Amino acid sequence: MRGLTRHKLVGLALVYLLVTAFGFLGWRYMQPHWDPFKASAVADAPYPSLTYGVHTFLWWDGGNVGVHLDLVRLMSFSHVKQTFAWRDLEPQPGIWDWERADRILDETERRDLQLVIRLGQAPAWARSPGALHARDAPPVDMSKWRAFCAAVAERYRGRISAYQIWNEPNLSREWGDQRPDAAGYVELLAACSGAIREADSNATLISAGLAPTGNNDELALPDDVYFDQMYRHGFQRYIDVVGVHAPGYAPPEIGPDDEGARQRWFTFRRVEDLRKIMLNYGDEARQMAILEFGYTTDRLNPDYQWFSVSEQEQADYLERAYEYAIAHWRPWVGLMVLIYLPDPAWQPADEEYWWSILEPDGSGPRPAYITVANMRKVCGDFVIPERASDGHVALGIIRAPICPA
Repeated sequence: MRGLTRHKLVGLALVYLLVTAFGFLGWRYMQPHWDPFKASAVADAPYPSLTYGVHTFLWWDGGNVGVHLDLVRLMSFSHVKQTFAWRDLEPQPGIWDWERADRILDETERRDLQLVIRLGQAPAWARSPGALHARDAPPVDMSKWRAFCAAVAERYRGRISAYQIWNEPNLSREWGDQRPDAAGYVELLAACSGAIREADSNATLISAGLAPTGNNDELALPDDVYFDQMYRHGFQRYIDVVGVHAPGYAPPEIGPDDEGARQRWFTFRRVEDLRKIMLNYGDEARQMAILEFGYTTDRLNPDYQWFSVSEQEQADYLERAYEYAIAHWRPWVGLMVLIYLPDPAWQPADEEYWWSILEPDGSGPRPAYITVANMRKVCGDFVIPERASDGHVALGIIRAPICPA
């Protein structure tokens, strides 16, 4: 060092700092893309990402099963979600009625579509007297519930894409008008899961989607609070895929931490908060299914009009939601179920009427249906290109291409 002048030492120091700085930046930007949700950890995913599904109401459809399933094919969707209500299949103890379920499954398979069924809606005979008027209620005798799940799985072994076990148990109205109880739901989940796995070992099981809500009281628990409680009771042992709901309260790109979110649960991207809970419990290898998402156009019901959108905004936001998921959520989000192809009996007083992408009276599609049918679909490495459109569904054939399962 004796031969180095002060200026040379300063020059060497600057070179060292520059090399260090550029080396760090080079290392940073040569690394794999930022992976905040540990997408790279997903293993043995049951569904290609994305898998396109739509929630239907085919049970009491007045003969429209085939019409609505043809409309699913025209959308280039591959999956149909349908409730198989316990009260309809076993209206009296030990008395079974399989006619409508058989017909729905036959018509679905005829069109090369796959069926996701939602199990729940306990009959009056299985509920406690105080829960008769609730939308749904856990059974008094869990063995009766287990027997129901077993009977469905035995009858349809190998023919069901997935079983969704219950719906929105974090709401009192879906839990016998009682305070929501995550431990009780996990008990119910375990009973049904065990019965299905015994009857059909290859079945895919999905936990109930939870309702995003700001309540934390006797009527409802926030979805993240309830979800954390489900993990504390080990629910993940009984399912293959985590179920969530993602109704749209704002443009889909707005995240829980963004200024436009107002509150975290208001956003389509709320599911990112739930994914972080999965990571906290070391469950990063498991895939998530969005079991309900959409945007309402309801301007009548004060409980919903505060976040309603126009019909054109509904169409635009849905396409943007899919594009956001394609860009940011693969492969940890697999199945995405859009709401709804409607029940023909819905009237404007029904809040579900306004989430639908078709006119419930059968008079035609809403803009959302046309946009979703024509948008591109990305299913793993398989892509269905966007169709050119002049405001109509561009490909007017029933055998529209669908993504491989």
